Amino acid sequence: MATRGRQARVTITDVARHAQVSTTAVSKVLRNAYGVSDAMREKVRAAIDELGYRPHNAARAMRGRTFTIGVQLPHIRNPFFSDIVDGLTDEISGSGYQAIMVQSGDLDADAERRAIDALMDRQVDGILSVAPVCSRAQLEEVARNTPLVVLGRHDRSALYDCVLDDDELGAQLMVEHLIALGHRRIAHITQRDTATRRSAVLLQAIRARTYEQVMTEHGLAEHLAIAATSYTEEGGYDGARELLARHPRPTAIFAGADQAAFGVLAAIHEAGLTVPGDISVAGYDNARMSRLAHISLTTVDQDGAIMGTTAGRLLLERIGGRAAAVRFSVTPTLVARRSTAPPA
Repeated sequence: MATRGRQARVTITDVARHAQVSTTAVSKVLRNAYGVSDAMREKVRAAIDELGYRPHNAARAMRGRTFTIGVQLPHIRNPFFSDIVDGLTDEISGSGYQAIMVQSGDLDADAERRAIDALMDRQVDGILSVAPVCSRAQLEEVARNTPLVVLGRHDRSALYDCVLDDDELGAQLMVEHLIALGHRRIAHITQRDTATRRSAVLLQAIRARTYEQVMTEHGLAEHLAIAATSYTEEGGYDGARELLARHPRPTAIFAGADQAAFGVLAAIHEAGLTVPGDISVAGYDNARMSRLAHISLTTVDQDGAIMGTTAGRLLLERIGGRAAAVRFSVTPTLVARRSTAPPA
């Protein structure tokens, strides 16, 4: 009885012959190498789809590529991070790359470096580091060995790319929105920073500093009130309880992240107060949960999907051979919803 033989695996040579290009050209498209024309990429992609070509991962790893990108996150609880990862995976999926995620814990530079080392040990082809707290020197050490994109920091380095939000503008938009509503006793919840020598480049420090500047410029310095906790629900809850205990209590609370704002909402509800009847609440990020009807959080949109997409594109370019550093900044916008209103 005759048996059917296994169908021969489609090779890179078959793709090159079908597309009528060189195997080098096909390899560049598969690696998403920097400088490949759109026409060449489209021709090779069409041949790959028609032949059903699938790169052999083991062979690629032997040639020095694993076709994986590592993502280091402070934690996985922040819903805004999912917007970033969605954008990243959408961007890299067409190139055959997969994302591997690790969490490093808030405000722990040592744990952060261990997480990044774990990604490097797995020989990822590039790394996206989201809101890292370690020093620039440590990040540059990583970038010397692995293509690196840093998201959320206001660093400048010749060795890695940066994707960031204009945090000064975003915080200014929010504080001025609350002042325009008539609020004077506006409080802020920030994320504590134990390494003051790096505070100038950390987003939470920029947002807190801008809050102070805008309040002072409007003659409201006497009403400055900052609770330094963390950009988590627990941090927002603890910060709100601290602020609500002050006399007089604030009429508005601006949390530096949506996730912290969710904790603020819980603390206000627990205190028997209403939002925005007694206290207005605002966040920062425009995470998907903030748009839910029963939350309707006023926030600052920094478009996490665009940040993730851009980070993915920059990583693929770095892996493909680009050496010049790129710095990409998102322009934030204010999104006013039902959680803010004029003070009673």
